[in-house]
Amino acid sequence: MLKCIIVDDDKLCQTVISDMISEINNITCVATFENALDAFSYLKKESVDVIFLDVEMPKMGGMDLLRNLSISPQVVMITSHDEFALESYEYDVTDFIKKPVTNARFLKTIEKLKLRNQTENNAIVSSKDETIFIKTDSKLIQVRLKDIIWVEALGNYMQIHTGQDKYTILSTMKDIASKLPSNEFIRIQRSFIVRLDQINSIEDNYVVLPNKQIHIGKAYKENLNKQLNLL
Repeated sequence: MLKCIIVDDDKLCQTVISDMISEINNITCVATFENALDAFSYLKKESVDVIFLDVEMPKMGGMDLLRNLSISPQVVMITSHDEFALESYEYDVTDFIKKPVTNARFLKTIEKLKLRNQTENNAIVSSKDETIFIKTDSKLIQVRLKDIIWVEALGNYMQIHTGQDKYTILSTMKDIASKLPSNEFIRIQRSFIVRLDQINSIEDNYVVLPNKQIHIGKAYKENLNKQLNLL
């Protein structure tokens, strides 16, 4: 059962989404909020699987809530304007819906939510000390964490790159990130995680790795600067 909350200052939109959720199996709305500040306080104490989140709200907008969340539920952005779509995907949102929300479009979103939840619950990468085990071709391959240079998202698949090999697995960025030590790996954009000690330099908003350059996403730049040991 997916637990969700709705965060939207538009009461009509709240009601429409809540009513559609009530008609769908295996998903339930546990709370609704008219502003992101109240939702932020709630999420400090309670865990949810999905946030249906309006972009534009007074005091604290949906994008501000995303920037400040330390947890990683699935997020569906809902707005009357589509200019926020590109930035929202920087935060790995599951879907972006324009108002007014139709039943047919909402059902497509629900399928995305369930597919992603199923993928994450069937994680095929597990960690053990200084290695991870990758399930590929019906066997488990042990890979040393220090050999991983970067991880790249390719649709519903993830590609793990080492100095010698690359491994493609069915997983999500969220699941992979949870299995890698945060003091050794950092996410630098929606589709890339890199190993910190493999960074040769940072030039013009690009991370330079051995044989690879990756653009730094705007939403991840501040956190990268915090992680770097700057003089």
